[in-house]
Amino acid sequence: MLVGPDTDDLAELYAVPPDRRGEPWLRVNMVSSLDGAATGESGKSGSLNNAADKLVFDHLRSVADVIVVGAGTARIEGYRPAGRPMVVVSRGRELPEGLRDAPADEVLLVPLRDPAAFKRMLVDRGWTSILCEGGPSLLGHLLTAGVVDELCTTTVPLLVGGEHPRIVQSPPVDVPLRLHTLLESDGTLLARWLL
Repeated sequence: MLVGPDTDDLAELYAVPPDRRGEPWLRVNMVSSLDGAATGESGKSGSLNNAADKLVFDHLRSVADVIVVGAGTARIEGYRPAGRPMVVVSRGRELPEGLRDAPADEVLLVPLRDPAAFKRMLVDRGWTSILCEGGPSLLGHLLTAGVVDELCTTTVPLLVGGEHPRIVQSPPVDVPLRLHTLLESDGTLLARWLL
């Protein structure tokens, strides 16, 4: 299936599977180059983004109750308030600079000691549609704990070489995935994988 910047059926393409609707759903969205780099020449994942990825990125944010991001990713990517609740996962006690002036009820700083308890905490706040935007270390912790329900990936038609992180940075994991949806736009592959 082809998808482009004018696609208006993303709500159906990225809907939670019918048998899981109404249940908590933790979706992770990541981008990488064809050779597996999670960042481009700038050292940011933003340098890999293109129109198709941005379209899906914006849609996934629009249907999420809360956005979860690691503090390192928020700092490197220059995160700003997103107009919806955001949880920043950090070992430290300080928000990344771009989020420090956000309204107190919009950005929450939380340590990640137990991913299962972390997910329960989000659900207890009424956030059942959870979107995690990485980074690679946070994704590794969530996958290892078995709390991820869906992994959305964008693979851009670009080779970057060099030394770059992959989308998962963790000790070895063995996580089987099931392909749910695969879209293509000008060589960009957008996939939904269910866990």
